[in-house]
Amino acid sequence: MATPKRIPGMAGYAQELGLDLTNEDHRFRWFVASILLSAGVSAQIAKQTYKELERQGVVTPESIIEAGWDRMVEILCAGGYVVYDFATASKLMDIATKLKERYGSLENLYVQAKSQKDLEKKLQEFKGVGPTTVDTFLRELRRIWEKARPGFSPIARDVASRLDLTESDLEDPEIEVALVRIGIDFCKGKQCFACPVRDECSDRSEQQPAEQDHR
Repeated sequence: MATPKRIPGMAGYAQELGLDLTNEDHRFRWFVASILLSAGVSAQIAKQTYKELERQGVVTPESIIEAGWDRMVEILCAGGYVVYDFATASKLMDIATKLKERYGSLENLYVQAKSQKDLEKKLQEFKGVGPTTVDTFLRELRRIWEKARPGFSPIARDVASRLDLTESDLEDPEIEVALVRIGIDFCKGKQCFACPVRDECSDRSEQQPAEQDHR
């Protein structure tokens, strides 16, 4: 069976968003995108909202602070983040402000972290940043930040078990990220009919796409 990392379209979210995580500036952008992806909206809305922030040039701590709460709400709303726009605007403003005050930059936060656990702890000190956000953020940084070593995603473990993959397979970050994408994009919505590894899955559904009612 072809491993998930070779499945077309199963790149990590950061890569899909055009982010180069070897670039310091892009790592903060990925932090913002991770916050959006972890807030309960669909991945599609989170991605298009991030792209709207990028289009408006509001992707650094300084630009978020300068934009102010009202403009942040407008941008989030324009991206489709309507349900959470007020709370997320406050969250991003608070994170940008405290990051600047406490560390100066995300890179300084990383340098000051004494260990993997300390890095996760420091990230979770920000308002609204919990384990899910931290895992989403750090998972795609494993090969770039030495202290980025989050535990394996339960979603990835579940999909791996259906594809007869072992825990050693999950040690490859590209495979784990691909499995998370499969779990979120296909398994969660019972979109088995469209899943690129449907034929290899031991628990595939026979569900077919719903017919459109054109009446």
